[in-house]
Amino acid sequence: MDYVDWLSEHYPQKVVSAERAVSAIRKGSRVFVGTGCGEPRHLIEAMVKDKRLQDILVYQMLSGALSEYVDDESFLNRFSLKLFFISPAMRKAVFKGNIDYVPAYLSQIPELFSSKMIGLDAALIQVSPPDRFGYCSLGISVDITRAGMQNSTMVIAQVNPRMPRTLGDSFVHVSDIDYLVLHEEPLGEYLPFAADEETTQRIGHYVSQLVSDGSTLQLGYGRLPYSILKYLEGKNDLGIHTQVITDALLPLFEKKVINNSKKTLMPGRSVASLCMGSQQLYDFLDNNPMFYFGSSDFVNDPAVIAKNENLISISSALEVDLTGQVCSDSVGYLFYSGIGDQVDFIRGSAMSRGGFSIIALPSTALDGKTSRIVSHLSEGAGVATTRGDVNFVVTEFGIAELRGKSIYQRVMELAQIAHPKFREELIDEAKKHHYIFSDQISPQQEDLIFLEDYKTSFPLKDGRTIEFRPLLASDEFAFRNFFYSLQAQSIYHRFFYHKQLFSHKSLQEQWASVDYRKNMSIIGLVSAGGRQEIMAIASYAETEDGSAEVAFVVGDGFQGLGIGSRMVEILENIARKNDYKGFSAYVLRENRSMLHIFRKRYPLCKMTPMGETLFIEIAFDAQGQA
Repeated sequence: MDYVDWLSEHYPQKVVSAERAVSAIRKGSRVFVGTGCGEPRHLIEAMVKDKRLQDILVYQMLSGALSEYVDDESFLNRFSLKLFFISPAMRKAVFKGNIDYVPAYLSQIPELFSSKMIGLDAALIQVSPPDRFGYCSLGISVDITRAGMQNSTMVIAQVNPRMPRTLGDSFVHVSDIDYLVLHEEPLGEYLPFAADEETTQRIGHYVSQLVSDGSTLQLGYGRLPYSILKYLEGKNDLGIHTQVITDALLPLFEKKVINNSKKTLMPGRSVASLCMGSQQLYDFLDNNPMFYFGSSDFVNDPAVIAKNENLISISSALEVDLTGQVCSDSVGYLFYSGIGDQVDFIRGSAMSRGGFSIIALPSTALDGKTSRIVSHLSEGAGVATTRGDVNFVVTEFGIAELRGKSIYQRVMELAQIAHPKFREELIDEAKKHHYIFSDQISPQQEDLIFLEDYKTSFPLKDGRTIEFRPLLASDEFAFRNFFYSLQAQSIYHRFFYHKQLFSHKSLQEQWASVDYRKNMSIIGLVSAGGRQEIMAIASYAETEDGSAEVAFVVGDGFQGLGIGSRMVEILENIARKNDYKGFSAYVLRENRSMLHIFRKRYPLCKMTPMGETLFIEIAFDAQGQA
């Protein structure tokens, strides 16, 4: 017996036409409509055509079908739309003031319905056909649809055989539905235009550096999170706990990159609330036990999210100011999208053991004319995510880490990842706001993507790993802390005198002289307590004879582990790329460890005594070094 015959036998009085069902809606009713690609388009069309319906308030999370009517004056005279999130199709109408936006965290919207703060008289939903026990699935739209249905006086369901039967907290029994409209039609599809390929590739590269194997991911709604997923295909054992599933995840599922094996909440299952994609994706979800679909008050609850260890939230933004405030729902006074799931997941990831959040955005907008890293948010722009919630911000120019950082440090981190042509202006504005020192030098105004080639890692003999990268303007405080951690003898061996102070002025002079070609500084970092600390620094600087003078210092707890030798090798490779033929160095005779490094790597080096020091001359090609 198919579902049509089953319903006709068991619930004949509930099976009606769409016109009959919507005729039960009274004038002045508050009507909830299902979300996004799962919205019941046939029911919506019938409701709009029923001219008897007047003064109807429509509540919806993500609307598509109604975008066809929002420019019709007669429709606007009969229906008022209250949206919790503004889809691209609805932006024009919102900008005109034809739609009302309801700012709310997704995790809290169900409680707005259950508490009757937002009362609902009717709910229009779409479900899969019932099984032999009478249970239908809400399919690709569980999110706030379950709460909207449960808290409405009347429920009208479009039964569509094309709706996939998703598993989890997605089921509704036909006895809880007042009217059943049997109508088959294609589900809505969502395939956003890809973001700029070069920008996406670079942002994806940086995001991939932050995502470790075994992490559980949340991906925000929008083009950029959608587009950067392909740059995670080299990862292993990823998990998913997210609001929305999209087609961008399909290759990661098919290649077993996502297998949920390391998850601490619902291991083996991808947890989601909503799906927006293609028919191919819907077919993949149908009766697939890998997926658990739950309502937004569960999936988006920060306390639930935090039960996933190593939860990484990846979302986007419209602009970020130099203190770390994030605007994601408006362009000035114009509402553009919504709060959505961003704050829920950012706070949940912060509470997750080993978890953190990433705000990823292009550095510019309007074809490069406007910076998205700004000195202050645009007039009218809303703060979706506070400066205290933000951890990492990523653009195509790098990674800014803000958590635990002062305003000064945040300015330098964010200016460093702004588009080069806006960096000096941002530093000038920060000085006007008294965020930074008045003598602060701006980060270099060029694209430093080539520095990615200079990054490397090195396993230490004690099992730890050290990461090497070029010194950046934002490293001043870590640079300072490293030098103050050194014992007097280590400082003496590096500077040839007992240097006492490492002031802002002296440290700024150090990195200001680094041009990453003629002059270079490399730092070594190790992870400590959830952060990275500098434990070694090596530099070379151009000399009058055209060679490069090299010097380095390794932290007192890391000496004798091969770090010095590795840093000299890295510097040599960089120096060769910049056409240097050799190194020179001044080394105290008593500094046996440094002398050993030079003698071992450059056995043919020339050492000339100069009092208490040795002047070392190294010709690369003469040493037979690669």
